[in-house]
Amino acid sequence: MNAMQYKIILPNDYDMSLIRERVEEKGTKTDNFEGLLFKAYLISVKTAGAVSNSYSPLYVWKDSKGMNQFIFGGFYDNIIRDFGWQNSKIGVPLTVDLSTNFADSAYLLEQTILINQQLSLTDVPQTLLNIQKTFPKNSLGKLIIYNPDKWQAIIFSFYEKKPVKRDAALYEILHISSNEALKGGKEPPH
Repeated sequence: MNAMQYKIILPNDYDMSLIRERVEEKGTKTDNFEGLLFKAYLISVKTAGAVSNSYSPLYVWKDSKGMNQFIFGGFYDNIIRDFGWQNSKIGVPLTVDLSTNFADSAYLLEQTILINQQLSLTDVPQTLLNIQKTFPKNSLGKLIIYNPDKWQAIIFSFYEKKPVKRDAALYEILHISSNEALKGGKEPPH
């Protein structure tokens, strides 16, 4: 299982309705994409209190085959054509916990955690789970990913109603694409 996210930072005066229209017109193209557990079409809007305007899709892939097809099969070319060359953050899912009404998610909180040098990593998963417990309740989905290349972890939590957590970035979810097989419940990493 792999997670992938590219963050496209847009100008402060960018008309975010263009991103909304883009997702409305093209968002369903990744519905039932082979190998995709889900894709959350995320935006942050400066006028709504975000640090910047951004378009930041988040993908969780069941395996690398689907991700490779997306990146090298011409689908990612649309991003390059419309927004230029983008770096994608890659992460390994530590936990994936999606409720049966996950598709009702309208907001996402994201918090990046540094994994500091230490003599043993055995406590890191529990530390991350403890941080996740500080997130507002009533989430429809939880995801923790880590990247041992950068020694970072990212905690994502999905909500139907707008949550508040001062030390986390807030995104609006415009659409969630998923495989028909995803009917909620826990999806363990493979």
